[in-house]
Parts: sequence; structure tokens; C-alpha cells
Amino acid sequence: MNNEESGHKKSNKRRKKENGDKQFREKKKVLKGVIASLLLVDGEERRSENEVWNEIAQQEKTLFEATQMKEKDAMLGYYSGFQDYYDHGIVTDQKLKRKRSRAAAISAVSAAVSGVEFIDESGGVSNNEGVKGAENQQRRLWVRDRSKAWWDECNRPEFPEEDFRKCFRMGKGTFDFICEELNSVIAKEDTMLRAAIPVRQRVAVCVWRLATGDPLRLVSKRFGLGISTCHKLVLEVCSAIRTVLMPKYLQRPDEEKVKKIKEEFESVSGIPDVVGSMYTTHIPIIAPKVSVAAYFNRRHTERNQKTSYSITVQGVVDPKGIFTDVCIGWPGSMPDDQVLEKSALYQRANQGLIKGVWIVGNTGYPLMDWVLVPYTQQNLTWTQHAFNEKIGEIHEVAKDAFARLKGRWSCLRKRTEVKLMDLPVVLGACCVLHNICEMRGEVMDSELKFELVDDEMTPENPLRSGHCFCFVEGLGKIADCSTCKVSFHGNLINMGT
Repeated sequence: MNNEESGHKKSNKRRKKENGDKQFREKKKVLKGVIASLLLVDGEERRSENEVWNEIAQQEKTLFEATQMKEKDAMLGYYSGFQDYYDHGIVTDQKLKRKRSRAAAISAVSAAVSGVEFIDESGGVSNNEGVKGAENQQRRLWVRDRSKAWWDECNRPEFPEEDFRKCFRMGKGTFDFICEELNSVIAKEDTMLRAAIPVRQRVAVCVWRLATGDPLRLVSKRFGLGISTCHKLVLEVCSAIRTVLMPKYLQRPDEEKVKKIKEEFESVSGIPDVVGSMYTTHIPIIAPKVSVAAYFNRRHTERNQKTSYSITVQGVVDPKGIFTDVCIGWPGSMPDDQVLEKSALYQRANQGLIKGVWIVGNTGYPLMDWVLVPYTQQNLTWTQHAFNEKIGEIHEVAKDAFARLKGRWSCLRKRTEVKLMDLPVVLGACCVLHNICEMRGEVMDSELKFELVDDEMTPENPLRSGHCFCFVEGLGKIADCSTCKVSFHGNLINMGT
């Protein structure tokens, strides 16, 4: 019986397992059908979406091609119209040129044959040369038209003298005098292309540039000329001033003038045999491309709080502040005594051409046989103080002259656009023009006064002579002495040790 029950249980288990497998196969079959249906539906949706996108892309492509065709047709039409207009303009211009040349030729032939004179618009009478002048005027059409209204106004005879003096730092008489002196050198002739710039305008461009220090682009607008033309005129006129006017108005005095200069300086200070007052100033420049360190100005850099470069101008003046000797162009890093050594004045002194006279300088110069300088040591006696005051009175003449030079010619106070190699010519021209203005009594406007600062450079060796010089008030002269005694009842002032 037990065997039967166990067999029955096994058969039941077998049937249950078979029924479960059958249900699993049916469910699996149903699931496969569902998945197949889903895949089919998804494929249909993707195909429909692709068809929609393809249709949209085709429409956009068709629209883009249509737009391109319209733009192409429009551009072709515009180009065709422009080409027709251009061809028509060329043909018209050629016709006009042929017509004008034909008319000019007929007029010239008629004038040459008949000898008839033409009357121009201004009422003047001219022959067939007027036709050539008209042709030349046509050939000048390529020149840029610039306004010359400002210069035309200044050049009128009715222009006020005071306004002219403010513009050019000199009166009309002095300006005309300079133009007459330079006329033979800077005058140019008219050419077939253009009329030459008048001498007065050439000089005015240069003087205005030196007087104001304005950039060339502003000078160009003032005078109605090109920038390069203005730059060329400035250098040409300055070179002419150096060649023509410097030998006449900046020269060493002759014996008669030396005697007069001695008397004037002695009347100012009481020191005899003084023939000049010497000073060295610095002109700011743009940093050069070579030898930059040589032109570096330490004192100006410290005062301006920015790197400064300069070149030097050493000058000797007479009692009226007129330059009798100049040395221009040495680098700004050189002290005054080294600049003096490089000058022609120093070479003349070494050759024995400066004897028995004195040139007064400041503490930047060394004491020499022909150079007087003030005392620099501390604890001076009252006689030494008195001597320094007398030296200072003479030296102030040179300092005032340089102050007027820089005040009158503002280009000396600004970093100029002129190249370093051309700058000595420009500075020399300023010195010559200064002399001419001083000689002709040109009074400088008080607004142009300028104060000199930071020009003195201390020498490395303040004593260049083995002699000792003393000013003996009783004798009225400066002489050598073998024993220097400061305490000589105030009559002996020690000039060396």
C-alpha cells in the first residue's frame, strides 16, 4: 500500500511539472508575440518620422535653392548695371578730354597765328602764354587742396602788429628783414606741376614751429601745407640761417667791441677784463636709438619722476645777452666742465688765443687761467661772499639770456620730433634768431618768461690751473700771487689754493 501511495505522489508531481512547463511555454509564446508587435509598431513609427524629416529637408533645400537663384539674379543685374554705368562714364570722360584738348589746341593755334591777346577774368591782359598757364593749372588738380586762410590773414598788411608779434615772437620789420636776408638762398621757382611756396611762407613755417613747438600736423593745418613739406621747410630754413645769418649775427667780437664789453661788465660788477658770461643749458630729446646712456639726464629724471634725455647748449653772451659763442649737441650726461673741454672756445684758449681776459661761469665750470668761478667751499669770509655776489651778477646775464632764449622759442622746452643728427642745426638757428631779436630791440612778452632749473652739473675736478688768482681791489685787477692770505684788510680775495 505504501508503494501505491508513493507512486501516486510521483505521478501527481509529474503532472504538475508538465502543466507548469506548458503554462510557461504559452506565456513565453504570448510574450514573444507582444514583443514582436512592439518592434513592428516602433519600426513603423521610425519610418514615418524619417519620411517626415526627409520631406522637411527637401522643402528647405528647395527654398534655399530658390533664394540663391534670386540673389544670384539680383547680383548679376546689379553688376551688369554698374558695368554699363562705368563704361558710360569712361566714354563720357574720354569724349570730354578729347573735346577740351581739341578746343585748347584750336585756341593756341588761333592765338599763335593771329597774335590776339586774351583778357583774363581779373581784367589783366595776357597772350598765348595764358593758355599754357591754364594747362599748367589743370595739371595741378592732383594736389590736395588745403586751407591757407590763417596764413593769408597773418600775411595781410593790415594784420595787427601786436598779434603778429604774439604769433612769431618778433615784429613785422624783423620778420621782413630775415626774409630779405634769406631770399637768395631759400627762394624757389615755379614748375609745370605747381607754384613755388613763397619765401615769406617758408620763413613763417620755420619761425612758427620754433616759436610754438607745435607738432608738424598742427603746423600743416595752420599753413595749408603737407606735414612732410613743413618738416622739410623747417630744416631748409634753419640750414639757411646757419649758413647765411650765423656768420653775421653770431660771431666773436672784434677789438673795439671787446673794449666796450669790458667796460659794460666792469660797470655792472666792478671786475675788470671780463668779456663774457658763460652758461650751459639742457634741451630735452626723445630717447635716441644709440648711446642711450650718454644722453640720460639724471637731474631732470629726478625732478620729473620719469626718464629724461637731453643734449647740451653752451653759450657765451655779452652784457646785452647776445650770444658770441655757442657749442651745441653734446650728450646730456656730460657735466659742464666736460662740455667746455669739447668746445672750440676751449681749443682757442689752449692755443693761446684767449689771454688777459676772463669769462665768468658758475660752479659747474673749473677755475682756469681764463675762467672765473665763484667759491664753493663752506665757511666763506665776507670778502669771498662779496666776490661771489659780483660773479653772480655777471653770471646772471647769461642765465637771463638763456631764459629769454627758451621763453621765446618754445621748441627748446619740448621733446622735439627732429632727428638727433638735425637738432644742432635747429638749435643754432634759435640762437641766431635770438641774437637778431635782441639786436633789433624786440621786447619779449612777459607771458613768455621762463625759469631755468636743474641745468648746473658739478665738475669732477673743480681746479684746472696750478696758479692762484687774487682780485686786488686796490690795483683793480686779478693777478697771480705767491702767497695767498685771505686776511688782507678785505682787499685780497683768494681764487685758488
